[in-house]
Amino acid sequence: MGGPYMPKTAGMGLRPTIPLDVPICAVFLALFVAGAACHMTLFRRNLARGHKFIPSAMTFGFCMSRIVANAIRIAWACHPTNISLAIAAQIFVAAGVLLLFILNLLYAQRMFRAVYPIIGWSRPVSWAFKVLYGLVVVTIIMVITCVVQSMYTLNTNTLRIDRDIQLYGQTYFAIISFLPMPLLLAVLLSPNRKRMEQFGSGTWVAKVFIVSLVAVLLCLGASFRAATSWMKPRPFTHPAWYHSKACFYVFDFGIDIMVVALFFVARVDQRFWVPNGSSKVRHYRGVEDNEEKTQGFQTESALQKEGERELESRGSSMSRDLTETK
Repeated sequence: MGGPYMPKTAGMGLRPTIPLDVPICAVFLALFVAGAACHMTLFRRNLARGHKFIPSAMTFGFCMSRIVANAIRIAWACHPTNISLAIAAQIFVAAGVLLLFILNLLYAQRMFRAVYPIIGWSRPVSWAFKVLYGLVVVTIIMVITCVVQSMYTLNTNTLRIDRDIQLYGQTYFAIISFLPMPLLLAVLLSPNRKRMEQFGSGTWVAKVFIVSLVAVLLCLGASFRAATSWMKPRPFTHPAWYHSKACFYVFDFGIDIMVVALFFVARVDQRFWVPNGSSKVRHYRGVEDNEEKTQGFQTESALQKEGERELESRGSSMSRDLTETK
């Protein structure tokens, strides 16, 4: 163990330079700042009127991670021999996009539950999704650990293990980005679409279009990264076309900012909102409706009891009057 050492193989985006990378990163940094401001504004406004939508805050967090990634890449361009900045740049580029994968899969899961409530709300399916989300967290920790470790060793066997784990991570992330598509297909092929449970606002056509478009974009970027990772490593001095800066900015930051903008313009905070406590009652009518029904039943029973007492009092008064008359 020693180092850190500069990687000897080419990676997507290569080493940043001041004339080319700094202006591009500055533009993306400004775009993600705007995206973070927009989604946080939506979150705070909705929260102020009792409309809590956590995915807006998660999108804000994703934008903040992309702001840090671009800032670190600018710093790396200004200090090209600083290996710590190179490690940090790779980590933030790889980790941030997972939030978008989870959000889009969450929206598809809500649609699936609305069409197939018995299956979608069943405990095995619910636990299956929790396991998927948990594996995302575990996998990204493994990938980050391997990225850092590969910079601090020259042992060929250790480097091979690190590469294998990174290949697994890229492949798993590509699968996660693809999962909303079969869920949407099951929704579209369902014979019970007329009796599906309604949630949020807007038409189902718009919901399907938003989730499918985001899934295509995210799957395109994740599949490109996974496919290029499986290619035979090339020396840093002889990179392939898929290592170019154009591919890096298009398939990473370019797709990311498109998804962030689409979430804001399409108002997913309205279309995919569900009442608080839906997971506990296992439907989208929410806890509020159950409370209203319970209060209604209690009010009705109280009125019935009051009516019975009033009838009893009237009956007793009439009997006393008859007794006095006799």
